[in-house]
Amino acid sequence: MPWTKIQADDSRGRVRFGGGERPERELSYREAIREALSQAIETDDRVFLIGEGIDDPGGVFGTTAGLRERFGAGRVMDSPIAENGMTGVAIGAAMTGMRPVFIHMRVDFLPMCMDQIINHAAKWSYMTGGRVKVPLTIRAVIGRGWGSAAQHSQSLQALFAHIPGLKVVMPASPYDAKGLLLGSIAGDGPTVVIEHRWLYDQKEGVPEGPYVIHAGKGAIRREGTDVTIAATSYMVYEALRAASELEGEGISAEVVDIRSVQPLDEGLIVGSVKKTGRLIVADTGWKVCGVSAEVAAVASEYAHDALKAPVKRICLPAAPTPASVSLEKAYYPGIEAIVRAAKGMV
Repeated sequence: MPWTKIQADDSRGRVRFGGGERPERELSYREAIREALSQAIETDDRVFLIGEGIDDPGGVFGTTAGLRERFGAGRVMDSPIAENGMTGVAIGAAMTGMRPVFIHMRVDFLPMCMDQIINHAAKWSYMTGGRVKVPLTIRAVIGRGWGSAAQHSQSLQALFAHIPGLKVVMPASPYDAKGLLLGSIAGDGPTVVIEHRWLYDQKEGVPEGPYVIHAGKGAIRREGTDVTIAATSYMVYEALRAASELEGEGISAEVVDIRSVQPLDEGLIVGSVKKTGRLIVADTGWKVCGVSAEVAAVASEYAHDALKAPVKRICLPAAPTPASVSLEKAYYPGIEAIVRAAKGMV
């Protein structure tokens, strides 16, 4: 099997984005995803891409642009506007030996596929005692702007992380975007890969050859001693900006890129909290029953004696996303909220 020959990077990264430990060649987040998809198709003839509009000139924010011309309609195929049915087709293909990558332009439309994802993709391996594998990768986009509002801006990672049998990853850097996507495609179970559209222009050193990063490992992006900021997706960058501002005020912040929501790297989070004694969780989703709640619970359960202050959570307000630019600015938290929380704790 060709995937066994691909280099695995399962280390817990301890570098800043764009740090010296990465190769000199830089790719944008979108270019890293497109390269991962190209290499997956070239590496394994069982891999194919399917999704609404993936063969359009825009190519899902540029991540699939040109792939149909390069690999043909048999490997890169447009699908009808029938999310639930086509997800079932992708699951069936995975169960019979293919490795489909189902691409959704918006995570908001995955709820139409919940029966297929939760009751079928997540369950068949368990129900057959491991005899049936479902190597399905689902790419879904989150993010804000453009007045996308309540039905096109949601961050629903917690819905899928709640389900046994599913893996959920949220790469923040181009390096991770390529490695985690290839790791998902190479795996034997269903994985939901969630991308934030504000990340597509981020650049970082990315190796030319294929490599895989498996779900389950977070990464420390900045060392610190006074407070841990554990963040998901785009909020990692807000956390890094906040850490730089806090440094100027004598507060040392450690930034943890959660990276893998399910399975969660509990050891990395607990180790950081035991070192700093304080925890802020910055998530792109809502607070109630969300990723921030799970991370806070892990800290409370395994690092309770080390906590010097209550855990703070930076999340969306408990309301649907507004459409106007001015309301969006008030709705989405960022660096200011993180800095304010850290100062209050320290």
